[in-house]
Amino acid sequence: MLNLKIRSLASALAIAGSSAAMAVEWQALPGKAPEPADNPTTVAKAELGKMLYHDPRLSSTGTVSCASCHNVMSGGDDSRGGSVGVKGQVGGRSAPTVWNSAFNSVQFWDGRAPSLEAQAKGPVTNPGEMGMKSWDDVVVRLKAIPGYRQAFAAAFGGEDAINVDNAAKAIAAYERTLITPNSPYDKYVSGDKGALNEQQVRGMNTFAEVGCVSCHSGPAFNGPTLPEGTGFFMKFPTYENGALEAQYDFKKDVGRFEVTKQEADKDMYKVPTLRNIALTAPYFHNGKVMALNDAVMIMAKTQLNKDLTSQQTDDIVAFLNALTGEFPKQEMPRLPAYPNNTFAYE
Repeated sequence: MLNLKIRSLASALAIAGSSAAMAVEWQALPGKAPEPADNPTTVAKAELGKMLYHDPRLSSTGTVSCASCHNVMSGGDDSRGGSVGVKGQVGGRSAPTVWNSAFNSVQFWDGRAPSLEAQAKGPVTNPGEMGMKSWDDVVVRLKAIPGYRQAFAAAFGGEDAINVDNAAKAIAAYERTLITPNSPYDKYVSGDKGALNEQQVRGMNTFAEVGCVSCHSGPAFNGPTLPEGTGFFMKFPTYENGALEAQYDFKKDVGRFEVTKQEADKDMYKVPTLRNIALTAPYFHNGKVMALNDAVMIMAKTQLNKDLTSQQTDDIVAFLNALTGEFPKQEMPRLPAYPNNTFAYE
């Protein structure tokens, strides 16, 4: 029921357009990500999560890790329209960025995971992604590696700390360290009026005036701050456009409907963050749009039924570039060895 109310609110905001936009409260990204009470972030836990995140041995073929589709050495995605899983399988959706994913109230394009912990469990056993038959098989592998036995014990305590829930908690804890504050936009709204140039300020105002903030509000530009598991969804496309549909095939995917099977969820998607959007092409759930300028024009037409001028589009793109934040340094982990052995990969 709460999701339905939020969808109704989002629709009302979109219809209200610029009048609702003028009430926008510009917010800087917090310097620390929220974390659940049952999984506080610790150094040992995040270090273990980093190892698991980068370890392809969590896949059936030993070739795919979380980092394969969510590359933290760049924009947190894989720059593909469809991510490549085990045995060369190509998925039907573009991988969303992992940077600032801790500020999403739900995960995946269709919001099927209520938390980062739940999200971490999904790809490992998805036959088209990492392809393990079960998490039990993953646990067997991890227990066979001495370094993981030590790392799990350090993170969670006890001699038998390796299990699916702790693995997911560790990965989620690492992902909560992946935040990018202090963008030019953040500095501007925090009082440094020289942080944005004239075009970026103009684009910021245009972003509000045309109604983009109807959906892309809040510190992460992904909607209002909501309790974890709630989700903020919008229909895409909201306004039918035959020419754009013929070119980009947006409606081939039915969005959240695939999860809930409820007619009201057809073509509904989680509103994605716009943080670091300049670095995460291609765009939209199917990765069919290559350039940010095109994405901005398409969003205006399909979501607001507005035709932007070239100047408006360029100004908004300039503003969106100001949402690129400071990336914390990433040092790749040394993965624990499995001495004198290997696993029977597919």
